[in-house]
Amino acid sequence: MVRLLAFSGSARTGSFNQQLVDLATAKARALGAEVTAVKLTDFDLPLFNEDLEKDPGPPADVARWRHTLMDHDGFLIACPEYNGSITPLLKNAIDWATRPEEGVAPLAAYQGKTATLLAASPGALGGIRGLAHVRTILSGIGTIVLPTQVAVGAAHQAFTDDGSALQNERTEKMLQMAVEQCVQRTRALASATAQAK
Repeated sequence: MVRLLAFSGSARTGSFNQQLVDLATAKARALGAEVTAVKLTDFDLPLFNEDLEKDPGPPADVARWRHTLMDHDGFLIACPEYNGSITPLLKNAIDWATRPEEGVAPLAAYQGKTATLLAASPGALGGIRGLAHVRTILSGIGTIVLPTQVAVGAAHQAFTDDGSALQNERTEKMLQMAVEQCVQRTRALASATAQAK
């Protein structure tokens, strides 16, 4: 069973990116993946400051977040775009999980994992500029960022009324393809890793 972790880099109520990752989650589950859906606000991750690691020590939720990432084979991540880049919420969460923990290999939360990137924005470009930055960050810490990504423009009118699909048939097919690629590639990688052990 392939295990995916799904989350959004937005904390906003009614977030288009949350809607998009929820839709991707449903598609992945329909393909037989075990998907854990979380919100970054479920974890108490203060703004990263190395001094916090020294006194009073890393917040307890840092380890919980790191091990949540480690317990999955890949990620479905919806990435809002703030001023052409990654959101502070998402960057902060990524950074905390790269910090050292006794008995845990460096970057164990990311290395050898897959990631499929999604974005939704009211603008015409659909958040695609921010996706490039997220791809660079994750690739640099050992995550295999899969080539197919989805950027949904005009997000305020992109979803069906019940949220079960995207209105644009071409974009809906692209999302389906991205999720299928995620499940297939992650399953293959997890199987190869298990056989190598």
